[in-house]
Amino acid sequence: MVFCSTCANTQRVALMLRNLGLTAIPLHGQMSQAKRLGALNKFKSKSRSILIATDVASRGLDIPHVDVVLNFDVPTHSKDYIHRVGRTARAGRSGRAITYVTQYDVELYQRIEHLIGKKLPLYKTEEQEVMVLMERVTEAQRYAKLEIKDVMGRKKKHNRGDAEDDTEESIGFRKKMKKKH
Repeated sequence: MVFCSTCANTQRVALMLRNLGLTAIPLHGQMSQAKRLGALNKFKSKSRSILIATDVASRGLDIPHVDVVLNFDVPTHSKDYIHRVGRTARAGRSGRAITYVTQYDVELYQRIEHLIGKKLPLYKTEEQEVMVLMERVTEAQRYAKLEIKDVMGRKKKHNRGDAEDDTEESIGFRKKMKKKH
């Protein structure tokens, strides 16, 4: 599971991961309840390997097979961190939680450490390993932004209300993939 701070970010990250060839699906509060349940069921059934969610998914959901929680955005409320990473500790299972921290997130991160009463370990990265993937990720991110812009343009043009869907069809993903094949 990947946690983002905004609904827009969940959509963008889901599209970016799809553009990288990963099976990702967003889950956020601006989706209808039926679409949320559909996204959740796709993740639970393992037809989607990555669930990108806002804190709407950090509490009260029974998702037994979460191995990794990635905090794409550091939560603004420290207790939300506990609920997010708790997604991996269901039914006696263990898991891993990773949080991306920028220079702008240090204070929030320190609040989390204070709340849990321990210093969180630093995961060292090798700059060369990261830079190898940078071009692909940047391109996938650019395509994701274009797809969102296209969907929003069509939504305004056709005034289709709840046209933005959690499925691939809403962003033209399936149509695009069919054209490629």
